[in-house]
Amino acid sequence: MARLPRFSLTGVPQHVIQRGNNRQACFAADEDYRFYLDCLRDASQRYRCAIHAYVLMTNHVHLLVTPDETGAISRFMQHVGRRYVQYFNFQYQRSGTLWEGRYKSSLVDAENYLLTCYRYIEMNPVRAAMVREPVDYRWSSHRANALGHPDSALTPHALYLQMARSDNERYRAYRELFQVPLDVKALSSIRESVNQEIVVGTERFRLEVEAALHRRTKPARRGRPAKSAMGLTEEAE
Repeated sequence: MARLPRFSLTGVPQHVIQRGNNRQACFAADEDYRFYLDCLRDASQRYRCAIHAYVLMTNHVHLLVTPDETGAISRFMQHVGRRYVQYFNFQYQRSGTLWEGRYKSSLVDAENYLLTCYRYIEMNPVRAAMVREPVDYRWSSHRANALGHPDSALTPHALYLQMARSDNERYRAYRELFQVPLDVKALSSIRESVNQEIVVGTERFRLEVEAALHRRTKPARRGRPAKSAMGLTEEAE
């Protein structure tokens, strides 16, 4: 069966996840993480995709990205994927695929879920018990968003900037968001939406997307309920 085209709207953020093939490691050394970030920076500028948050886990990556034009994220991810695979295969004298098929993505209701997605992404290492606090993990956007550390891969979203007038006040307000555990229902909604490649947001947002794209935003019910597609390892997603 042919795959449906992805949900994509200019100016609407997307939560993107790409996993290693068979959950194998995509990063083996610090140099790998640095090169992947270089790939992100280059692709962000080349394809006009603003990256707001990210985390590079051992065997998968999460991104929060807003495209300037429809379809830009597909080109963005293809560029990053090809360039990084070439580097990784050369570096470790291997061949073949690195990624588990195509990436997954979901449209994000910015007004109601954007900052929750920021938190979902940057808390991944904590949920995976890799660190105690998100600030302790080196390979995410948290230090930039919460402390102001320079990160040329990032473009702040307007709603993030509106949290406070000054940078220091904004960083403080952002850190305070992480003092409250993520709502279980919101966490589940974000996780299910990206794995089912639909949208995460209010019913109003879903209807607006359906009207704009002339497509359903909920999977049709058929057959027995599918088993969980998460397949979580020690690294939470």
